[in-house]
Amino acid sequence: MSKKIYVGNLSFEATEEQVRELFGQHGTVESVALINDRDTGRFRGFGFVEMEDASAADAIKALDGKEVDGRALRVNEARPQENRSFGGGDRGGRTGGSSGGFGGGRRDSGNRSGGGGSSSGNRRW
Repeated sequence: MSKKIYVGNLSFEATEEQVRELFGQHGTVESVALINDRDTGRFRGFGFVEMEDASAADAIKALDGKEVDGRALRVNEARPQENRSFGGGDRGGRTGGSSGGFGGGRRDSGNRSGGGGSSSGNRRW
């Protein structure tokens, strides 16, 4: 059975081949996935390596904290990805009633400029 390993604090110039070679010193590497930014396509400095269980434990022990390209690697067993929801949904905060929009839900009387007169006068947004 294989184990997925998180590898962090990699040099931004690191390649899949270099990571495979580094972990290959501790056993057979089944896969390497370096993570790129979805907007820029640039490498984000971390990735995942999949190895056999026994080899993975040896690699974690040997490589966590090891300095590579002037950076101390962060190596540990990968945790399952958390469920992330994007867009929509409840953002918390106030419940019920009219709470927003332009001019809605205002509770004070008078304007915010400190002077008298109409509340629709010289407003600063």
